[in-house]
Amino acid sequence: MTAGTPRRRSAAWTIARTDLRQLLESRDFWLPLAVVALLFFVVLPALLLYAVSSVEDAELVGNLGNVIGALPESVRRNVRGDTPEVEASYALAVYLFAPLAVIVPLTVSSAIGAHTIVGERERGSGEFLAHSPASERDIYVGKLVAGLVPGYLTAAVGFGLYSVVVNVIVGPGLGGWFFPTSNWWVLMGWVVPPFIALALALILAVSAKVSSAAAAQQASALVSLPLILVAYGVASGTLFQAQAAAVAIGGVAWLGAAIALWRGARVVTRERLLGLGG
Repeated sequence: MTAGTPRRRSAAWTIARTDLRQLLESRDFWLPLAVVALLFFVVLPALLLYAVSSVEDAELVGNLGNVIGALPESVRRNVRGDTPEVEASYALAVYLFAPLAVIVPLTVSSAIGAHTIVGERERGSGEFLAHSPASERDIYVGKLVAGLVPGYLTAAVGFGLYSVVVNVIVGPGLGGWFFPTSNWWVLMGWVVPPFIALALALILAVSAKVSSAAAAQQASALVSLPLILVAYGVASGTLFQAQAAAVAIGGVAWLGAAIALWRGARVVTRERLLGLGG
């Protein structure tokens, strides 16, 4: 038992490392995903935050004040700033961009997961993997890690870059660096990871059952779109609610991810790697 555990871990990591290396070499696949992540985490927030924080027109400033006044009371109490434009920038940075922290990493992991099993068959490497000494569980764990690493890396790097953008543009109006707030730490450390794992578990199950990459993409869109919508609501709602509610939401998401991952381990079989169904 003890001797078999390191070998099992080694086999799963070898599969994951091979997939990650192939992904790194496929620039035509990961480069568009990286551009999308950069666009949503850096470019768009920077443009919008700069535009809002630098407003000088009196009428626009008044409109921004009206926008802040229309926010829920629980949000208005937490909005910081001495002027309408600074308050609007704070609300935009802390509350309205929150769903991007879920949607972008979720999209990255979903795109990778959609190709992970069916891609083996299309490349002709599925037969080699099916006849390898690795167990079906090793294969599943390896594929899972290969999908989770890019998603979590996107979340971590994107969060870091977004934090810099927010602090550089909005921070001076608030007396210094203020971001991430405590709710954002809960969001990124507790809520986002299980949603990525849940999405990937569902996508892996789809990828193992379909016969082509095109079918995997279509099916993964059907699976991931409802989850993205739920994640959007959770991400935005998490920052409007108390931290206790955010922790509870994350706990439910972790439970759902654990169930999906446990059930998903049965989906990857040698017969499916060979394209024989089963």
